[in-house]
Amino acid sequence: MFHPGSPSLSTDRHGDPEGASAGAATALLPEQRVFLMLQGPHGPFFDRLARLLRAAGAQVWRCGFNAGDEFFWTDKPHFIRHTGGVADRPDRLRGILDQQGVTDIVLYGDVRSIHATARQEAARRGIRVHVFEEGYLRPYWISYERHGSNGNSVLLRIPLAQMRAALREQINEVRRPPAHWGDMRQHKFYGAFYHLLILIANRRYRAYAGHRAITVMQEFRLNLRRLVLSPVYNIGRALQWRHMRMSGWPYNLVLMQLEHDSNFLGHSSFTRNAEFVQTVIEAFARSAPRHHHLIFKAHPLEDGRAGNRTAIRSAAAQHGVAQRVHYIRGGKLAEILSHARAVVTVNSTGAQQALWRGIPVKTLGRAVYEKPGLVSEQTLDEFLAAPDAPDPQAYRTFRDYLLQTSQVPGGFYASRSRSHALRLVVDMLLSVEDPYEALAAGHILPRQQLADRRD
Repeated sequence: MFHPGSPSLSTDRHGDPEGASAGAATALLPEQRVFLMLQGPHGPFFDRLARLLRAAGAQVWRCGFNAGDEFFWTDKPHFIRHTGGVADRPDRLRGILDQQGVTDIVLYGDVRSIHATARQEAARRGIRVHVFEEGYLRPYWISYERHGSNGNSVLLRIPLAQMRAALREQINEVRRPPAHWGDMRQHKFYGAFYHLLILIANRRYRAYAGHRAITVMQEFRLNLRRLVLSPVYNIGRALQWRHMRMSGWPYNLVLMQLEHDSNFLGHSSFTRNAEFVQTVIEAFARSAPRHHHLIFKAHPLEDGRAGNRTAIRSAAAQHGVAQRVHYIRGGKLAEILSHARAVVTVNSTGAQQALWRGIPVKTLGRAVYEKPGLVSEQTLDEFLAAPDAPDPQAYRTFRDYLLQTSQVPGGFYASRSRSHALRLVVDMLLSVEDPYEALAAGHILPRQQLADRRD
């Protein structure tokens, strides 16, 4: 069984998981397709997508692991309960694949243990794997890929020269990243509600255990606390950011990620945020000019479970830079970036907003945007002392390639952004080509972007 941090599946010479390309090359009519959906985003996104696939003629099943999964699935005859424990999931999955004649598996994220097992089985059987994730270009985009995402994405093996060739040297206007993530309030609501359902209605799933280290009760309390206290946090953050902005400090920005995020755990050498914090502050104290400051920006969904603020204060005091190191809870990334000197992260997708603005970026993990001319190849000490700037033309190519392939305008949570995404992704799932193959073949349809406004 795979766990976060396990090595990725072996790949063939095209960079696809072994056996997956054979399955993807087989053209099937919608009536011949049998989709199995595993764990998806909190809320009704997978249910709405299934309705569209059924309308096209496909058969769609959902395997649910708790009451939250079951609540958001309206086609009850095609809902399969897994009431066993975590250890039973692989055998249960194999049985479903055999019994239902599954041709396609749909996932949200690809490194939690059952999803990694699904990818293995799909590669062995020639089954297509469709992977959704939060957008590589946020906000107002989601990611849709085949076989894997983030550190398992084929993007890591597509050179910029190949991207330029696929774009046929006709690069469109690079769109400015919107300043707001329109799904944020709904994301918080569905997260809290999903875990509430597990707490109060999980009688049929007594053996259920989540894929994270904390209990469901702890998860629910943290989601609820974050939702209720958001107005208070917003006021405090605004005052704190005003002070930082008016201070005149030159500063480097550190983009934090959720400690339980699969991208953080599965595609970096860090197991805790405290390790990342210690690495960055130690290098900053050793190499950055003495008048420079360091701002750690929390992930918008940070709920306090990782103890990031304490870890930052402790490391800063240990290295004698407590007056130059700061922590800010969330906030508008675009505004904070506009004053930043450079950006350090593990592999946050938010770093692409920095690249768009020409701000130097240093990653300490594997990232899909880790291409020559984009991410600095300096050591962390060299970077904090005098960072190399990215190549704007290289990022222009990379970003336009993403916008025409795997990045789908819309979101998972708010009704407006969800409906916008569904209009596009249903045909992408039914296509014989993955998004990257479709662009190379000239089969990409125009994509109307969402307006930059709050939902």
